Amino acid sequence: MTSDSTQAGAAPYSSNLFLNVYDLWVMRLSNSYAWRCNRQNFLDLYNGRIGQRHLEVGPGSGWLLANAQLPQDVDLTLTDLSPNSLQHTSSRLHIPTTSIEHDVLEPFDDTIGKFDSISINYVLHCLPGDWSTKDAAFDNLAALLKPQGVLFGSTVIGVDQRYTLFGKALMTAYNKIGAFGNWHDDLPGLEKALDIRFKQVEVNMVGNVALFVARDPRGLER
Repeated sequence: MTSDSTQAGAAPYSSNLFLNVYDLWVMRLSNSYAWRCNRQNFLDLYNGRIGQRHLEVGPGSGWLLANAQLPQDVDLTLTDLSPNSLQHTSSRLHIPTTSIEHDVLEPFDDTIGKFDSISINYVLHCLPGDWSTKDAAFDNLAALLKPQGVLFGSTVIGVDQRYTLFGKALMTAYNKIGAFGNWHDDLPGLEKALDIRFKQVEVNMVGNVALFVARDPRGLER
């Protein structure tokens, strides 16, 4: 089941026009001038962490996967609420992919198997609710990791942040229309949600963006 508020965050990706301008608008302009975290930070997060069997949650336009250093013969699975985003990314990569239309706040089917790595980039700030709701995503993804697997990703933090004028305008507009749901997303809440579920957690702030890496899911012990 998918709520209307969850669908609102995915709605922009149903537009081919949005996906066609995503690289310029999000990866270049918004990252550099709204959130003060340029796109190289995301490539640094991806490179060296993508495993042989990788799950990409919310691939957007596929820019990161197209520009990151993927392992040779990578076994790549994409998951998103937007079939348009999945198709766009799959076509762009020119490598075999598996696509799953799914809400990350809902448990995945066990038949999906386990992954060496999972990335969730710029998805959490699009989800509705606060961390008490969004942390279900971490439960669902931790359950898909191999014992030595790694989860990594990023999200725009909404609490106790100094935004540029551009960033404040985007935050206000995106939250108003439901594309973002992060006015209540604080950094300590993110760190706590990850610490509860993983033994090793690293979170770094660059501008208004939290870049995180989590290893050794505790869920295997519960």
